[in-house]
Parts: sequence; structure tokens; C-alpha cells
Amino acid sequence: MSILQVKQTLSRMSQRDRREIQLYLLRLKHESPAWKRRTAKTIREMQGGKFTTVDQLKVRLNLK
Repeated sequence: MSILQVKQTLSRMSQRDRREIQLYLLRLKHESPAWKRRTAKTIREMQGGKFTTVDQLKVRLNLK
């Protein structure tokens, strides 16, 4: 099946079915080795103190 055929099939699906496909694709993404590596790296960085607090974000956005 070509990409065009997939798109055409999706456009004819109900909103509920498209949502189910969307969740399935998201799950596939989260199961990929690349996603797992990036997520693990981010968690290690946060545990090492690399993160922005809400107060710091407010200052950056001039909300305080």
C-alpha cells in the first residue's frame, strides 16, 4: 500500500478510528530504541540537576 493510499484510507475513517491509529503510531514511536535512548538521557540529565523550575521559567518569560 502506498503512502497516498494510506492517507486516502485514513481520510475516510471515523474520528474514533483515526484516534486509535494515532495512539498506535505513538506507541510504536515510544518503543523505538532511539526514543528510549533520548528519554533515558533526558532523565539522567534531570537527575543530575539539569532542569528549569517553574519560577525560573516565569522569569525567562517575564511573567514575574
